[in-house]
Amino acid sequence: MKKAIVILLTLAVLVAVVPNASAGGKGEESQGAAGATKTFSMKIGHAQPTNNPRHVSLEAFKKIVEEKTNGGIKVEIFPAGQLGTEKEMLEQVCSGVIQGFRGGQFDFLPKLLIFSLPFLTENSEEINRLMNSDFAKEVCKDSIKDGAIILGLGDAGGYRQLSNNKHLITKPADLVGLKMRTNGMDTMDKTLKALGASTISVPYNDLYMALKTGIADGQENPFVNVEGMKFYEVQKYFTDIRYQFHPDPFYVNVAWYNTLPEEYKRIINDATTESMVVNNKVIADNQQAALDVIKANAEVYTLSPTERQAFKDAVEVVYDQYLKEGRLTQAELDKMRALVAGK
Repeated sequence: MKKAIVILLTLAVLVAVVPNASAGGKGEESQGAAGATKTFSMKIGHAQPTNNPRHVSLEAFKKIVEEKTNGGIKVEIFPAGQLGTEKEMLEQVCSGVIQGFRGGQFDFLPKLLIFSLPFLTENSEEINRLMNSDFAKEVCKDSIKDGAIILGLGDAGGYRQLSNNKHLITKPADLVGLKMRTNGMDTMDKTLKALGASTISVPYNDLYMALKTGIADGQENPFVNVEGMKFYEVQKYFTDIRYQFHPDPFYVNVAWYNTLPEEYKRIINDATTESMVVNNKVIADNQQAALDVIKANAEVYTLSPTERQAFKDAVEVVYDQYLKEGRLTQAELDKMRALVAGK
């Protein structure tokens, strides 16, 4: 009797696990687009709340994919760090535990950091030119060796701004001595340290409490992120500096991707492109509304062109460090600047 129970339990586990097995993500039999007879499960994680442009754009991705595959791919989205930290979610994609992840986590492809060098661009049009360039696509190809393919790059929330609880930041010297939170990103750390701050790494979903309890004096994030996470409740002073943007890669498990029918791959690729357009539009639409909320709850200072130039001059050392360390060649820097300029 015990042996029969063990066999039944084993069969039950197999039935539960096989439909979502590792990177294959194969599931129930169904008739989808292009004559496919498998239903593929696509679980996607990210760290932002549901009102963030990233989540809104992923909902658009889900709608497009499920409609165009006639249900052949079922997309589940797990927002707000439900599946772990950004690093953990990227690791889950590479190992095949989940099929997708959106976020600014570059541990497996540090070359992406060159797009986050300080004051590289001045507006969203320049960001879009750079993110959609053949140069960016070439950089992304290296992720495949770790088990993930990058299907597209977006803008992770718009330009990043500074805030703290000590005083207004109007010049580089105002950062001296401040404990500024970072996510561990190298360009962010180097930039803040070049301005005289010390840095402390705090996971995004723990940041509110870190600011509230004084573990960190300040942080840097786009206004849409600040409003969505209500950081204005625990920060007194904000500076509109637009010092950096972060590329927003969409990582997909390459083994799972390769099991898809060619038509499904095309649909996912096209849906990624369309969802990034949605992402960037929502960012643009939400920027002023987010800023208005922050202004109603904290002090916001906008740098003049002369004041902003002082910050740009102070962080030029970051470019020198990247060139010296071999993370960036002069030819690559020239190429990026030409793309940004529309040449």
